[in-house]
Amino acid sequence: MSSRSAGGYPTPTGAEAEFQPGSRGRVLVNKLGISRKREIDQAEFEALLAAQSRHLSIIGTRTRFSSALLRRMHKDWLGSIYSWAGEYRTVNLTKGGFTWPSASRVAENMFNFERELLTEHTPCTPGPISQVAKRMAVVHAEFLLIHPFRDGNGRLARWLADLMALQAKFPPPHYRFTGRGGRARRDRYLNAVQAGYLQDYGALTDFFAEALDRIVTRGA
Repeated sequence: MSSRSAGGYPTPTGAEAEFQPGSRGRVLVNKLGISRKREIDQAEFEALLAAQSRHLSIIGTRTRFSSALLRRMHKDWLGSIYSWAGEYRTVNLTKGGFTWPSASRVAENMFNFERELLTEHTPCTPGPISQVAKRMAVVHAEFLLIHPFRDGNGRLARWLADLMALQAKFPPPHYRFTGRGGRARRDRYLNAVQAGYLQDYGALTDFFAEALDRIVTRGA
């Protein structure tokens, strides 16, 4: 029988709730023994690039995404770093005053996400930028609302968006989150995602449409 916190949720336990000794609560327990935030960020970045490269030969234009495939992608990316990679989270997550749906509902939510949205919107068939961007926005926002994994949800969601764009015969969108104006674009993206949580996909559709058009027409 699990213990409970004051908020009525199970008190987090295990690797998902533990921080690497010496990290001052900034780095989760990991297989590499890394305690510096900058080093773990670099390790995750390099692992993501490697996983993305491998999956280009696995995922094609006819691939229908599923919850199982998304779990495999997450594990292939972070499995060498975290013991919980590819497994649905068992902890409840809060950030900036927002609390994602309870961990106890993740499996059910992902089942419905696959049945209702992944089945409808993937494979992402070619079409006008506005149409493709809308499909990407709906899948993106709803996946992030579920927030199925302990960490890496945003990066996995953008990886999925990249693959959907490729299925639709577009290059991966250029988000431009770094460099001049990067912070403002990231803030706009985050605000659009939050609107998507309320099934208002307009701003996120516009964001993806511009990111696709930017790389298609200007390559920048």
